[in-house]
Amino acid sequence: MTIKVGDRVPDGTLTEFIAVETEGCSLGPNAFQVADLVKGKKIAVFAVPGAFTPTCSAKHVPSYLQHHDALKAKGVDEIWCVATNDAFVMGAWAKEQGSQGKIRMMADGSAKWTKALGLELDLTERGMGIRSQRYSMLLDDGVVKLLNIEAPGKYEVSDAETLLNQL
Repeated sequence: MTIKVGDRVPDGTLTEFIAVETEGCSLGPNAFQVADLVKGKKIAVFAVPGAFTPTCSAKHVPSYLQHHDALKAKGVDEIWCVATNDAFVMGAWAKEQGSQGKIRMMADGSAKWTKALGLELDLTERGMGIRSQRYSMLLDDGVVKLLNIEAPGKYEVSDAETLLNQL
C-alpha cells in the first residue's frame, strides 16, 4: 500500500556518505534510523529513480538547491534526496551537484524503505532493478503532511517550486 497524507513514515535505515568526520559521524557511509532523524523536525523529502540520471541531475536536485533558502524560511529543517543507490554513489553525486550542507543525499541501496513507503518502481526489465518513483513529500515529526507522486516518466509535481508553493 502506498503511503498517504496523514500517515507516519515507516522506520527504516538510510545511509549517508559523510565527507567530513564529526562527533557521532565517521568518515564514509553512516547508517541512520529514519524514526530518529524525523523526530521533532520538518523535512522536505524528494526521491529520484537514480543518482546521475539526466532529469535528476539537470532538474530535480538543482530545483531544491535553488529553493533551499526559501524552504528553510518556510520552516523546513532539512531537505533529503532519497535514491536506491548506495551511499558511495550518493556521496559522489552530492559532490558533483554541490549539495553538501544543503541537501542530505540519503541512500536506500536495497530499496527497503522505498518499498515500505509503497513507492518502488520496478525497472528490472530495463536493467536497472528496483528504483524509487519520483516524488516529494513534507514530513512533520514523521507524519506526511504533503505528498506529490509523479506519473511514470514525468517531472511535473515533485520539484521544489511545487512543494514551496504548497507550504
